[in-house]
Amino acid sequence: MRHLSRRSSNTITAISLAAGVLAWSAGLAHADATLDKIKQRGKVSIGVLVNGGPFGSIDPATQQLIGWNPELARALAKGLGVEADLVQVQTPNRVQFLQGGKVDLLIASMELNPDRAEILGYAPTPFYRVGGTAAVLKTSGITKWEDLRGKPVCVSQGSSFAKPLASDYGAVVHGYKSSSDSLLALRGGNCVAAVHDSTLIHPTLRNNAEWTAYAAPIPTELLAAPSVVWTRKGEQDTIAAVDKVIQDWHRTGWLIATEKRLGIEPPQPLLPELQAKYKAAPY
Repeated sequence: MRHLSRRSSNTITAISLAAGVLAWSAGLAHADATLDKIKQRGKVSIGVLVNGGPFGSIDPATQQLIGWNPELARALAKGLGVEADLVQVQTPNRVQFLQGGKVDLLIASMELNPDRAEILGYAPTPFYRVGGTAAVLKTSGITKWEDLRGKPVCVSQGSSFAKPLASDYGAVVHGYKSSSDSLLALRGGNCVAAVHDSTLIHPTLRNNAEWTAYAAPIPTELLAAPSVVWTRKGEQDTIAAVDKVIQDWHRTGWLIATEKRLGIEPPQPLLPELQAKYKAAPY
């Protein structure tokens, strides 16, 4: 077998590197073409999480997705000048739906954190701020996160709350397919607490007679973080277009009006702050 000269070997290495750079560049160009594709087909596919309450549910009469997440998705499509194609996602599969191209964007109760920002892109202007809240029996004696040490706690599979509950507070975390399954497990006595977004827990406890024996006594929220619209990594044109729409929501007060119309309590203090910021900013 004839050995390659060092010069030939270096040439092949250079060609391989060049091919890799071209492939990487092509990938970026493909990713950045997402906004063009949305405009061309006149429709944007948005993954939304619908787990009950004012932030997302299914109208029993029409079977349409309603609530905060679906309304934001439709308003975002309108702001982009296209129709909305809403796709219902679950906590365990929402990232896969976006990365696999099943949806173009996500408005799916996914708050910003370093792990998610490492693998996905996002519009930097938040549209809300959410943290985790624990639902427990009123007779549980639980009043702080530290009280969960050594106790079984229910969450959704893929929840960002699982890690701090286990590592910071010593809880024994059990993951369920959906938040509904987790809450059923709490009521079935399989755990002492169910930890989910405050935007799910508070309306559930406030508006349902079957939850009168439960409360959310821990005053602080776990991992409180801004809610953002997620994209695939590197889609800078899409990110810029989406961010412009979100800033307009703040500037016009549309988010505050929508929160009030949907009866979301308590009001999110971040929204007036961002409205003042963007009303004062050059348009």
